[in-house]
Amino acid sequence: MSVNTGPEVGQMAPEIDLPDASGEKWRLADARGKAVAIFFYPGDETPVCTKQLCSVRDNWALYEQTGAEVVGINTDSIDKHRSFISNHNLPLRLLSDRDGSVVRAYGMKNILGTKRGVVVIDKDGIIRYRKVVIPIFRPGDDEVLSAIKTVTGDVA
Repeated sequence: MSVNTGPEVGQMAPEIDLPDASGEKWRLADARGKAVAIFFYPGDETPVCTKQLCSVRDNWALYEQTGAEVVGINTDSIDKHRSFISNHNLPLRLLSDRDGSVVRAYGMKNILGTKRGVVVIDKDGIIRYRKVVIPIFRPGDDEVLSAIKTVTGDVA
């Protein structure tokens, strides 16, 4: 049995077509022309995930400056995402992958659900950065912002 490690850097990103916390569809294809940063994370309202997404919130102005679309994905429900966003005033869109198809397509599935990782996709839909971390750790905002800036050509 082979393990799906997901698409590698340099490969085309699998399509995403998922509802956000408002029930509106978000499609990766609609984001063509700009960079996209996707945070895969295990679960809403868990200690490390809350810390991670609150850190994204606290650095939101820096994310916005990149011009990238920034979304979070896991298998939690729309209602759970809505509550999580409300409880922590989160500015990013959280996408609900209830059947796990996107999580699997990106190689972000594990026994307990969703792995913690970040994927940055360029304006043409090509993966330019991919990092998966042990769930008790989280990718630093500086590292993710640097990856986005490299993709957008905004490297100082």
